[in-house]
Amino acid sequence: MFDWLVVGAGFAGSVLAERIASQRHESVLLVDRRGHVGGNAYDCYNEAGILIHRYGPHIFHTNSQAIVDYLSRFTEWRSYEHRVLAAVDGKLVPIPINLDTINSLYGLDLTSAQLEEFFASRRETVEDVRTAEDVVVSTVGRELYEKFFRGYTRKQWGVDPSQLSKSVTARVPTRTNRDDRYFSDSFQKMPAGGYTRMFERMLDHPNIKIMLQTDFREIREKIPFRRMIYTGPIDEYFGWQLGHLPYRSLRFEHVTLDREQFQPVAVVNYPQTQDYTRITEYKHLTGQQNARTSLTYEYPTDIGDPYYPVPRAENEALYKRYEALSATCPDVWFVGRLATYRYYNMDQVVGQALATFARIQKSLPEWAGTGRTPLGGLAVSSPAHGS
Repeated sequence: MFDWLVVGAGFAGSVLAERIASQRHESVLLVDRRGHVGGNAYDCYNEAGILIHRYGPHIFHTNSQAIVDYLSRFTEWRSYEHRVLAAVDGKLVPIPINLDTINSLYGLDLTSAQLEEFFASRRETVEDVRTAEDVVVSTVGRELYEKFFRGYTRKQWGVDPSQLSKSVTARVPTRTNRDDRYFSDSFQKMPAGGYTRMFERMLDHPNIKIMLQTDFREIREKIPFRRMIYTGPIDEYFGWQLGHLPYRSLRFEHVTLDREQFQPVAVVNYPQTQDYTRITEYKHLTGQQNARTSLTYEYPTDIGDPYYPVPRAENEALYKRYEALSATCPDVWFVGRLATYRYYNMDQVVGQALATFARIQKSLPEWAGTGRTPLGGLAVSSPAHGS
C-alpha cells in the first residue's frame, strides 16, 4: 500500500510528491496521463537539437525568495528577462504598452509625463470596474483596447473581454516609462538545464514511484493508498456530477526553419487578424546557438486537454459548488490550476503546493503507519489557496 497517490506530475503534484517523500519519509505513487513528467512546463530537444517547450513558452518569474530557494535545490538558473512584441497596424511594438509603444505606433515623441496626459485624455470613466474590458478602457481608452486587447482576448478565451473577469487584463500592466520587460519580478530566470531536468531531479527519490500514461480513474480502485493529492480538473474528480466547468485548451504548431533567427524576441503576440495568438522562438529563451531555429504557433481552442479555467462569474459559482463537495473528502487535497480553478503562474502553484504541505504537516503530524513524528517541512506564504 502507498501512503499517498499523487495525481498529476506538473508543478503542484511534483512539489508535493518531493516534500512528502523527503520530509515525511512516506511512500508516494505519482501518476500522470501523459508520457512525461513536468506537466505543461515539459521541455525536450527536437530533431534539430533545439530545446523547445512542447506546450508553449514557460517563463519563470517570482518575488518569493522562499520559492527560489526551494527550486534551486533541483536546478541552476540562466538569467533571462522576457520581452514581448505585439504585431499591431503593421508594426512590432512593445507589450505591455509603454512609452516606446505609443511613440512608435503614432509617430510621436512624448515624454513620460506627456504619455500620462495622453492616457488621461483617452480613458473612459467606469464607475464599477468588473470586467476585463472595464480595466483596459478605464486605463488607456477604447482605441488601444481595440488594437491590443479585444482581439487577443477573444482568441485566447473564446469570449469577449466584456464577459470575462477583470482579473484577465489586470495581469498586464501599462507603463509610462521605457521598461519593455514583460514581467517586473525581482527574480526572472530560466532553469539552466530545462524544466524537465529540474522535475527529474525533484522526483529522484526512492520513496517516489512514477506511473506515466496512467489515468488515475483506472487505478484508484486497484492500487491501495491512504491519501491523495489531486491536481486534475476538479469537476472530473467528481464525475462532472454538477456539470462541466469550462477550461480553455491550446493547439500548438511546431516548426523548424533553416535560418538562424525568425523574430527579434522570444514571443510576438498577434492581437489583430491572425488565427494564432502568438509565435514563440525558443533560442531566445535557452540561449542556444544553432544554425536552425524552432518556432511554435499557438492556437487557443475549446477542444483538447484543459490548460486554464475561464474566469467568469457563472463558472466561479459552479466551482464553489465543487469546492463544497471537496470539503467532504478529508483524505484528498486539491491543488493547482485545474483543481482549484484559478489562473495561477508557475511560482504561485509552487507556493500553493508548499503551503499545502505545511497544512498537511499540521493536520497529519505523524508518519503513516509508524507513530513517529516527521521532520519539519518547508512552509512559505503564498497568494494561492488550496483545499
